[in-house]
Order: sequence, then C-alpha cells, then structure tokens
Amino acid sequence: MRQGEDLNRDQVKGTAKDIAGKVQRKVGEMTGSTDQQIEGGAKQVEGKVQRGVGDAGQAANRANKGKV
Repeated sequence: MRQGEDLNRDQVKGTAKDIAGKVQRKVGEMTGSTDQQIEGGAKQVEGKVQRGVGDAGQAANRANKGKV
C-alpha cells in the first residue's frame, strides 16, 4: 500500500475481524475449547475475505481514477 492511501471500511473491518478471530482461536487453544478455536478460525477467514473485498474495491477505485 502506498503511503498516504486511506484504508476503506471493508479493509479496516476485515483486519479487525481477523485479529479478533486470532485472539479467540488462541484463547480456545489455551483453554482447550474446540468450539472457541473453530469460531475464531471462522472469524479469521471472514476477516481475510472482507479485507480482500476492500483491497479489490480500492484497486478498482485507483484504476478508475487513472482513466478519468
């Protein structure tokens, strides 16, 4: 990412979900809770997908700005 570019909402929310999922998964590992591990892993995947959507949207916006 270039310096000065703003993150879009999907990128920020996706990163937050990814981090929250990682924490939840680690807590599940430490407590022996398989359910928490699974939920945390799922939240991580959801966050990564949302971040990818944001990345794609940002790339599309950059491409459109270059064509105008």
